[in-house]
Amino acid sequence: MRNIAALFSLLMPGFGQIYNGYFMKGVFFVIVEHLDNILGKINQAIHLDFNGYHQAALDITVYDFMLFYPGFYAYAVWDAWYYAKEGANKATTAIPFIFAGFLGEIGAIFAPKFTIPTLTVGLFMIIPMLIGMVIFRKH
Repeated sequence: MRNIAALFSLLMPGFGQIYNGYFMKGVFFVIVEHLDNILGKINQAIHLDFNGYHQAALDITVYDFMLFYPGFYAYAVWDAWYYAKEGANKATTAIPFIFAGFLGEIGAIFAPKFTIPTLTVGLFMIIPMLIGMVIFRKH
C-alpha cells in the first residue's frame, strides 16, 4: 500500500500522510500546501499556463512562495511513501525524491527563460519520484 500513499500525496500533499494514519501531519501538510498555493498564486498560474498564456502565468506567480513548493511537494510524497513501510532505508530511498525537488526548483527558477509552458517543466519532477518508487520498492 506504499504506492497508494505516495499517489495520494502526488494528488494532494498531506493525503498520503492521512492515508498512513498520521492525521495531524497530513492536515498540517494540506494547510501548508493550500497556503503556499494561494500565496504563490500557483493554481492561477497553472490554469493560465496550460491554456497557452505562458507570459501571464509568469507574471501572476509570486516566486517568493513558488520556490518553496517543489521541494515541499517532493518531500510530502517521499514522506508518505517512506512511512508506509516499516524499516525502510531512509538514506537511499530519499535520493530520487531529492533529485525531483531539485528538478522542480530549477524549473521554477529558470521559468522565464523557457519557451515551453513553465509548469510542464514542473511536472517533470514526478518522473524521478516514480522511478524511485520502482527502484526502491523492496527497501
